[in-house]
Amino acid sequence: MRYRRADIKGGTYFFTVNLAERQKTLLIDEIDLLRTSINKVKREHPFQLDAMVVLPEHLHAIFTLPVNDNDYATRWMLIKAGFSRYLPKNERINKSRKSKGERGIWQRRYWEHCIYDDRDFENHVNYIHYNPVKHGYVQRAVDWQYSTFHHYISKGILSADWGKAYEESDDVLFGERAG
Repeated sequence: MRYRRADIKGGTYFFTVNLAERQKTLLIDEIDLLRTSINKVKREHPFQLDAMVVLPEHLHAIFTLPVNDNDYATRWMLIKAGFSRYLPKNERINKSRKSKGERGIWQRRYWEHCIYDDRDFENHVNYIHYNPVKHGYVQRAVDWQYSTFHHYISKGILSADWGKAYEESDDVLFGERAG
């Protein structure tokens, strides 16, 4: 089955990518391997990494692709394969994956959203940076080390106390759209 995906050349996309076994902590346990895989793919298939957060069992990222390129699927396939290749083969693998010679580390699919304007971009960057707080891993975004939040602070885009105003607000959606 072919799923419909956004395919705007040179587009900016928000992604959510999950481990197959959601109770695992592989992504932060093997953060250097994940970084190596992402950087290798960036060298071979350039893209701009606008924002990212890595949590124990899932990650969120925003990529901007080159002007005449819309192939984020290949990039994610290579990132996931590069990460998986060096891990011991001790994950559960169902029959379907076994028959296709697949590992069982990642969920097959991921969620993507094409960013449509500056406000949408800002909302998704905020969602990414606030995600560790939302999931209860830290009290403040600055306390989570696996995030581009620190890059945004060093560039003067955000302050270290960013997010505090959102703690008491019930109407903050960031990247989640009100329906």
